[in-house]
Amino acid sequence: MKTKQKILLGTLFWGATTVASSLVQADDKTSLPGYAEGAQVVRVEKTQGQIDEISGVVFTQIKQVRAVTQLEMSLLVPRTKDLKPAIVYFPGGGFISADHEKFIDLRMPLAKAGFVVAAAQYRTVPNKYPALVEDGKAAIRYLRKHADEYGIDPARIGVLGDSAGGYVSQMMGMTNGEKSFDKGQFLDKSSDVQAAVTMYGISNLLEIGDGFPDDIAKVHQSPAVTEALLVNGTAFGDFPGASIGSDPEKALQASPMGHVEGSKPPFLIMHGSADTLVSPLQSVQLFEALKKKGDKVEYVLVEGAGHGDLTWYQPPIIDRVVEWFKATLGGPIKGNSSTGNASGGNL
Repeated sequence: MKTKQKILLGTLFWGATTVASSLVQADDKTSLPGYAEGAQVVRVEKTQGQIDEISGVVFTQIKQVRAVTQLEMSLLVPRTKDLKPAIVYFPGGGFISADHEKFIDLRMPLAKAGFVVAAAQYRTVPNKYPALVEDGKAAIRYLRKHADEYGIDPARIGVLGDSAGGYVSQMMGMTNGEKSFDKGQFLDKSSDVQAAVTMYGISNLLEIGDGFPDDIAKVHQSPAVTEALLVNGTAFGDFPGASIGSDPEKALQASPMGHVEGSKPPFLIMHGSADTLVSPLQSVQLFEALKKKGDKVEYVLVEGAGHGDLTWYQPPIIDRVVEWFKATLGGPIKGNSSTGNASGGNL
């Protein structure tokens, strides 16, 4: 009987101690600065870092007789002291616009994964080729010149683009080592890239409508279609304009497929099977050409995806691109940057 009483008393004592401990923990919150009766007190674990957005950065100036054109980029910079790989995003726009601050749905996850992400403008029609290629390379040289400022590892810079921006991204990778496109500032820096991603991009200006119905094919035979304007310019004076097929050699040299020879960086090529603006065969021919040479290349055909439709904003697409860049360029190198504020905050 005494033994049972001891056990019972011990149990009651342990229970009372537990309740008292809980009450102490609860009462402790009342001593927090800022506490008020009825306040909901929460504790937040720090599981992710801070991203700084820097907009309106002029990365190049194109000086003409009566005007100076300034091209801008916006940067997403993880606030760490890590040495970070960088990615330059080139926006699509049919060669007639380059609204670089779009596709935040993909740019932000890349920044959260530890990449410095620069979204860059480039010149569009009526500016002729190779203006947009020169601009893309100027953006890469700018980042290498200012690598210390943004905590960038200059040995690891990749490119990413969709549609016409995919064409620019392809041209960056396919023309590695071709110095003729390096114009403007920071010419002591390389414009070569170490990785390239193209999403429903253009690899051959001669065959954008390849495999499409005849009515669409006829559009691409017009001297007014944007790829013709990009290569041949607009009709003016005694020049009536020219179709993209009027000079096939010239058009091919203005295409990624015209630069197949030589060493290439790893490529990730993505296209939708239901694309009705840029033929999926564009990506097929680039993939097969790189694979034939033994270059490192992956091709992802997204079943049912159209040209830049909502499919491309879904987690499986975003995650695939982020993971590919992480595997190809590697992640941040801890504590190796000479700049950055790892403490976070806005001060």
